[in-house]
Amino acid sequence: MTIETTKTREQSLTELPRKATRKEWLGLAVLGMTSLVVAIDLFVMLLALPKISQDLHASGTQLLWITDMYGFLLAGFLITMGTLGDHIGRRKVLLLGSAAFGATSFLVAFSQSAEMLIFARALLGVAGAMIAPAALSLIRHMFADPEENARAISIWLSCLIGGSIVGPLVGGVLLEHFWWGSVFLVGIPPMVIALLGGRKFLPEYKNPDAAQLHFPSVFLSLAAILSLIYGMTEVAAYGWQVLPVVALLVGMVLSVVFVCQQRTLPDPLLDVTLFKKPAFTLMLVAMLMNTMFPGGVMVLSTQYLQLVAGLSPLQAGLWMIPAMLASILGFQVSPSLARTIRPAYLIALGLVCSIIGLLILCLTNVGGDLVALLIGFALFNLGSGPLVTLGTGIVIGSVAPQKAGAAAAVSQTGNEFGFALGVAVVGSIGAFVYRMQTTTLPHELSADATHAVQETLATAVSTAGNLPGKLGSDVLSIARNAFVQEYHTVALLSAGVLAIIAVVIVVMLKNLPAMAEKN
Repeated sequence: MTIETTKTREQSLTELPRKATRKEWLGLAVLGMTSLVVAIDLFVMLLALPKISQDLHASGTQLLWITDMYGFLLAGFLITMGTLGDHIGRRKVLLLGSAAFGATSFLVAFSQSAEMLIFARALLGVAGAMIAPAALSLIRHMFADPEENARAISIWLSCLIGGSIVGPLVGGVLLEHFWWGSVFLVGIPPMVIALLGGRKFLPEYKNPDAAQLHFPSVFLSLAAILSLIYGMTEVAAYGWQVLPVVALLVGMVLSVVFVCQQRTLPDPLLDVTLFKKPAFTLMLVAMLMNTMFPGGVMVLSTQYLQLVAGLSPLQAGLWMIPAMLASILGFQVSPSLARTIRPAYLIALGLVCSIIGLLILCLTNVGGDLVALLIGFALFNLGSGPLVTLGTGIVIGSVAPQKAGAAAAVSQTGNEFGFALGVAVVGSIGAFVYRMQTTTLPHELSADATHAVQETLATAVSTAGNLPGKLGSDVLSIARNAFVQEYHTVALLSAGVLAIIAVVIVVMLKNLPAMAEKN
């Protein structure tokens, strides 16, 4: 063996990524706990809305703001908080966010008016925006080994999905025995534990060369994101009215101004040069589309369970558990498979699984076929595991460690935009199909009743319940048939989009090596 060969082997050994210790895995448990609480909060709010409406005498508009304010502020502050973590320290931002989330949850629970609750939910959104980017960027720093990094991300994502399982169950039990605010107190003890554990097990990391935040950029990004998401959500709910359209146009203009501004700053809030990296940009777009179209399918699936199959909200939540468990399984097995299968091919295989699930959803009918929905939705969620897990790792891993906070923030902002776009675009397409399928309503139906039936299936069910005998049953049958057609159309459209994403990823990223090839 030559001296050169020996040196080469020694050099390769020293360049192997550092393996995580017990401290890092305990730190991951802390990060997972904070994410679990944030996810639980989203789901218990939906369950608590009826009691909130009764106790606080909240109007329909106030209920919308109570629901949406958290998401608006969360999306608006993600980029700012991600960059702030790079500047002052990611652990510091995470712990501050966790403390603020716990304290604000107490404020939410004891709100005495709808206005107070809206304000508290806004503060909760700001606190939530501090947690996710900091958590992802810390994972990037704590787990340098690619395989361990993928495993850590999959565990963190599983905690987010776990909130969708725990939330409805815990919330349903508490709402049956206590007042509505009790569901928001659930997250306070875990946040206290996370604060104590975070100080001990989480490392501090920040960009040593970072300058001060550029506050005009903060306000500009906030205004652009809030305008866009508000416009998308309102268009989906009420159609193309003046104010939402103006909000969309303002958001687009401010976004262009923001990007132009960032290109000229020596230390920008958002480094737009990140988008020059093909893997970074492609995976961001893929994950956005994966949130957008399937997000619309998820909303329609919950409506199918309640309005077509006739299940209660708690029963519908229980029927969704197998699909959520399938998501967790997909997240957990993806890193193991990624050892020997290249990311592009593994993601494509997962998307094929999702497409099969979407096609099975097209077998649902007005009779409330829960077997097709159960199998189809489970396969759909199972197949999303590789894209979300490996895609997140590719996005965070494609930038320098000191920029991981900003990259994580962009990734999470993309997810928020994907959901908003799913509500707006997919919702609008589905609503168009539904209206077209309800043009054959009985002639004896009044104009007001016809308008109500053609608006949504929920209003159709309510209207049909007030109609006499056969007329009510005929109207309900037409509305449910129209909704099933809407459901099938959105599922087929989503399947087509996922197929395109799979092909593009294979073509563009086929040379990315598997984890075993990296070692």
